[in-house]
Amino acid sequence: MARNSLFRTKALKDLLGEMAGEHRLRRALGPVSLTAIGVGAVIGAGIFVTTGEAARNIAGPSLMVSYLFAGLICVFAAMCYAEFASMAPVAGSAYTYAYATLGELFAWIIGWDLILEYAVGAATVAHGWSGYFQEVLKGLGYELPETIRKSAFQFNKQTELFESTGSYFNLPAICVVAIITVILVIGIRESAKFNALMVVIKLATIFFVIAVGLFYINPENYTPFAPFGWSGLSFFGEGASEGSPRGMLAGAAVIFFAYIGFDAVSTNAEEAKNPQRDLPIGIIASLIICTILYVAVVAVLTGMVKYTEIHVDAGVADAFTKIGLGWAQMVIAFAGAAGITSVLLVMMMSAPRVFLAMARDGLLPSNFFASVHPTFQTPWKSSILVGLFVALLAGFLPLDALLHMTNIGTLFAFVIVCAAVIVMRRTNPHAERPFRCPLVPFIPLLGITGCLVLMFSLPVANWWRLVAWLGVGLVIYFSYSRFHSRLGIKELQEEIALQGISPAGSPADPKNPKG
Repeated sequence: MARNSLFRTKALKDLLGEMAGEHRLRRALGPVSLTAIGVGAVIGAGIFVTTGEAARNIAGPSLMVSYLFAGLICVFAAMCYAEFASMAPVAGSAYTYAYATLGELFAWIIGWDLILEYAVGAATVAHGWSGYFQEVLKGLGYELPETIRKSAFQFNKQTELFESTGSYFNLPAICVVAIITVILVIGIRESAKFNALMVVIKLATIFFVIAVGLFYINPENYTPFAPFGWSGLSFFGEGASEGSPRGMLAGAAVIFFAYIGFDAVSTNAEEAKNPQRDLPIGIIASLIICTILYVAVVAVLTGMVKYTEIHVDAGVADAFTKIGLGWAQMVIAFAGAAGITSVLLVMMMSAPRVFLAMARDGLLPSNFFASVHPTFQTPWKSSILVGLFVALLAGFLPLDALLHMTNIGTLFAFVIVCAAVIVMRRTNPHAERPFRCPLVPFIPLLGITGCLVLMFSLPVANWWRLVAWLGVGLVIYFSYSRFHSRLGIKELQEEIALQGISPAGSPADPKNPKG
């Protein structure tokens, strides 16, 4: 291997070449479908669950500014995503972009990071779906047996040990993951239609929450507007309050989970009908729509109920009960289940496409992870594997500690994408860019700075979890991926040809074929 083999980059022409061939995915998504995928991934558990905890214990009413701040940072990153997605509309998202700019090692790190984001995020969302589904069942007068309603284990933060919950497994979570897996294997068009239906249901309910809640806002509930301050910046624990960062910035870091998913639009680039035009529309439009809805819901929630009284697990539904509209709780619980279903769909849709991109490059076994179904034209083997993995996590393990790990991993991915745009402008200035990120390098630098600010606003434990996860990934890379890299093999063959050495290691002799 060459000395710079860790940082070898994949040529843009090779990326574009992947758009042809027998392993190409079906192009079936237009701008509306892509925007719906983005909205489906972003609007979900965050708006119904995360807001309660963040408003009560971290940011207060200033949480609406937290959403604006996080949304603005995502806009900076989204413009960088959109430029790359229009240049190289192939599967892989940030992994692909890093490979073309920063090199193979960074590409592996970001690919491994994306798998964490989507798989663990999907398992966490499946837990949330189970909770809302069981609320709907309770409203109908039915309750699941204790042995199948929750995960088999819970983590005791005081003893730092796993304890039995008395339940065998979380059956609703396992069932919904199984159903989503089947839908994803059948085809992208069917998946997009199902996602669009779920998006319509939850958007209708969100508009209901905003329209009805406006009449019950008490302006006095907005005082104090920022009870925990406007900061929350914490450098590895320094500056944190009571062991955890608090304030507007800390709120933005915690609720960032709510925005995870807009980048899922770019993982479906290879299935877009007109990717150069439709991908930027889908990425940016979905992000703007979701930011407006998030701020509106938080404004209504913190206006209806004093932030100190907001329920940490089901803030929106509980707020309507507190003002005497208990009947609305059932409606919101149903919408929560529908909304979280679409988030689960998009997260589980994205992870196999990252596997596909990595396998095409030889960094993972291609006979499994790059296998595309001949009829459905979907990465069916990796979709089933992801489904099994997510079902295992969602059915048996508590995932609350991994929620923030998903945040820090995604922020790290955004940092790399923003940096990659700056690098690509220098290394490939004449490449066709149907969409150009404006004001380069200022917009990417703002994205990098903003993401780092939010990363430093998370509890220090999340940094150690990220390091541990990346450590496992590096072991896999240096023990398997580096030696199976197709780009590395190609470079080695070219080097052998230049030196006039046969594959067997002896000098090539044109007069002696056996030599």
